[in-house]
Amino acid sequence: MSYALKRTSMALDPRTLESMTELAKRWSISKAEVMRRAIKHYKEEADRRATLPGALDALAWLQNGGGLSVHEAEDFRREMQAERQAKVYWWEET
Repeated sequence: MSYALKRTSMALDPRTLESMTELAKRWSISKAEVMRRAIKHYKEEADRRATLPGALDALAWLQNGGGLSVHEAEDFRREMQAERQAKVYWWEET
């Protein structure tokens, strides 16, 4: 991978530095690469979360059918009713 690197400095507490050193040894990479991977991971996670709908948006989506057409919802309802009616509980066995 070819890209321009820029030097920076930061202060890390001993526990964080120890963890970073341990990961670098375990993965056979530099401590800088550990930082790059960690930042990439959390940036991707933050981007993914930013695209998720909020609670009210999710509720509105569900109240509007949750992506199902009226026909699909009706088919699903019929299948669930048939499944529930076909179920025999232990106390109902003869």
